[in-house]
Parts: sequence; structure tokens; C-alpha cells
Amino acid sequence: MDAGAPLAEQLRPRSPDEVIGQQHLLGPGKPLRLAFESGQPHSMILWGPPGVGKTTLARMMATQFHCEFIALSAVFSGIKEVREAVAQAEMWKAQGKRTILFVDEIHRFNKAQQDGFLPFVESGLFTFIGATTENPSFEVNSALLSRASVYVLKSLDEAEMGQLFDRARDKALAELDFDDEARTRLIGLADGDARRFLNLLEQVRTAARTAKLAKVDGAFIEATMAQSLRRFDKGGDAFYDQISALHKSVRGSNPDGALYWFCRMLDGGADPRYLARRIVRMAWEDIGLADPRGSEIAMNAAQTYERLGSPEGELALAQAVIYLACAAKSNAAYNAYNAARAFVAKDGSRPVPEHLRNAPTKLMKDLGYGKDYRYAHDEAEGYAAGENYFPDGMAPATWYQPVERGLEIKIGEKLAHLRDLDAQAARKGKKG
Repeated sequence: MDAGAPLAEQLRPRSPDEVIGQQHLLGPGKPLRLAFESGQPHSMILWGPPGVGKTTLARMMATQFHCEFIALSAVFSGIKEVREAVAQAEMWKAQGKRTILFVDEIHRFNKAQQDGFLPFVESGLFTFIGATTENPSFEVNSALLSRASVYVLKSLDEAEMGQLFDRARDKALAELDFDDEARTRLIGLADGDARRFLNLLEQVRTAARTAKLAKVDGAFIEATMAQSLRRFDKGGDAFYDQISALHKSVRGSNPDGALYWFCRMLDGGADPRYLARRIVRMAWEDIGLADPRGSEIAMNAAQTYERLGSPEGELALAQAVIYLACAAKSNAAYNAYNAARAFVAKDGSRPVPEHLRNAPTKLMKDLGYGKDYRYAHDEAEGYAAGENYFPDGMAPATWYQPVERGLEIKIGEKLAHLRDLDAQAARKGKKG
């Protein structure tokens, strides 16, 4: 291997045994290990975050299976490049050679472009391997997905990153002495991304040579390495997984877990305004009327951020997250709203009963609009017991069911009392 080649290329695994990580796929008896041992390539989708070896595995398969290899990137390729790849594969097939076509970031091809691969996959012109950082269920054409096995790759954990560090040090960085703090900081900056980690090591090597240093410590890493944002694509799965974790931590009344995910998202570059919107949504969906102060605090926090910006406004959002996590929880109003929406969507357009209609003109009054309407403020307890507020012929609904938490305990008690008054009025009406 050329000593001047990039570190990532120098350390690229040549066989499954050299791969660090992905043992759930490459360990003895695991799916990809069995695929390598079979000698028969098959079409597949490799799904996982950046820097976990998707391209490396595809190239390794071409080598192991003695196939020609064509690599395309959906970011830079179009129909022209696809046609050229098909023509090349046809030429190799005529020579008795097999082809693996690797498409990186397959999710960036639209569904029509993805459809273009189907006839060639079905005919066996090439074995198709797609790589994606996004959920294939949503981003890959279902017809193509049905013809490929999906393998989920994982970020490297701390121990695996340590193995990669040791291999890089032994093979290419022998002239440098790293202390434990430097090693720990580099692994933390890489955030499970092997490619990023090797790039960082190259930067350290260059910086150390420039400074004529043989020993690298944590302070040197801190001084020379630009702070690296935690990984997530702001429109991708990791982003939505983290906002889901934040929401579920609030719903689960765990303020520390909620704070962790909130800070993770800020650290990863999430727009605090987006987080503010989601926090307000949490207040209305999961706290609801059990603690109406939750929505007030969430809105105040959002407005505070708009007024102060970062970093001061982020403290207000953090406090809102803590309050919502600690608050009494109720999704009763949320469920009632959804139930009512679903009923109305499938029900007919029932007319408003005459006693509930507005009667601003003499003609409307003559037609009976508003007749027999009972003004609740004039009745005992400010409640018109037994009055009907639904369309004629529709059974009264009870979509809203308060939970026995927070303020909704009192709301539930009040509604139970009012329904008891309705029942008493109904009994009197029958007697009369």
C-alpha cells in the first residue's frame, strides 16, 4: 500500500476478518458472513449512518466474488451515468464476467430513477448494492426493495473505535505517542464514524509534524481540532429519532432524559425554533388540561427564544422541557379531538338544531331560529340541565374522558356532576 495514500485507504479492510464492527452481520454464522462464504453475490441495500463501512463492504464483495465493480453516487450521477454503467456491464457479461453495481446514497434517486435498475436486476445483468443513510422503507422503491436484502449497519462503539485507533497507530502513526486523554477525545469527536475518525487522525498527524511534536496529548487535540458537531442529517432518520426520543422522555416524565435529548439536538445543530414548536406541541398533546400552565410555559419559552436568540433563549426552552416532563400528563383532550375529527369525517352534514341557531333578524325568529334555547346563565348552577347540544337524531357523544391526574381530576368531577344533573332532568321529564 502506498504510504502516501489517505489513511482511510491504507486501512481499508480487504476481507471480512479485517472489518472492525458490524459483527451482528459479519460474525460467524451471521448473514453477511454466510453471503461471503457462499461465493454467490445477491442484491442488497446497506442501511446505516456515515462512516460505518458501506462502500468498503461493497468493494470487498466485488473482490471476494471476483466481480467487476462499478460505483455510482446518486448525488452526482444521472440517467447518462446509469446508461453507461449498463453498457459496461453488458460488455463484461459478453466476456463472461460478473458485475456488481454499487449506488451510494440511493435514496437521492427519485422513484422513477430507481425503477430504471429493475429490469437489469431481474435479468441478472448485475448484482445491485445500494447504500443509504435513510430508512429504505420510505426512500427506496418498493419494487426494488422487494428484490434486495436489507442489512442494517451500526455506528462503531467506543471499544471498536479503540480497535481502529490501535490499528491506525500501529500501521501508520508509529512516530506519534498519544496519551489516554488524546485517544479519548479523538474517539469522542469521531462520534462512531470510522471515516471521520481516520480523517481526524490524519489532521493530527499533519499538525504534529508541523509543530515538530512526537507526543500528542489532550490539550493538543483541543487546540488543533475544530469542534465537530454531533452527527445527524437535519432531514434524516437520526434527526427524527432524536426528536422522538425527546418527546417520549417528556411524555414519560423523565426530565433528565428529556434534557439529554434536547441538548443532543442543540449540539447536533438543530434549529431551536423547530425544537420550540415541538415543545409547544408536547404541551398540548401530552400535558393538556391536566396542567394548562404547561402550554403557557412552552409558549413563553418559544417567545423568549424569539426575543433573545441563542444561547440565552435556549435556557428558556430547557426549562420548558423540564416543566413539561415533571407536569401531570393527560392526552384526554388530544384523544377527544382525534375522535371527534374521525366521526365528523365519516358522518353526514347534519343540520344545526333550530334552538341552537342564531336569530339576528325577524325572519329568522319567525322561522323558529333560537326558539326554546335555554340561556345557561339564567339557570341553577349556570347550567341548563338536560339541554341537547348535538344535531337532532344524533346520540350524545362522550369523546372527552378526563384522566385522574392534575387539574383534570377537578374537571372530571365537575363533568360527572353535570351529567348527574342531566340524568335528574331526564327523570323529571319522564315523570312530567
